[in-house]
Amino acid sequence: MSPDLLRLDLLVPLLVYCALLWWVGRGLSWTAWLATAVVTIVLIVGVLLVERGWR
Repeated sequence: MSPDLLRLDLLVPLLVYCALLWWVGRGLSWTAWLATAVVTIVLIVGVLLVERGWR
């Protein structure tokens, strides 16, 4: 396994995001929960693309 996959600066925010999404999504329907997850992932990817210079 590549050492890049085990970097804590990527793993910890992902785990926190999953926990927060679970906590916020407890009262949401499945479609609202899925839409929230998709929008958040798109925002994360957008930030990463801008941060890394569109590579």
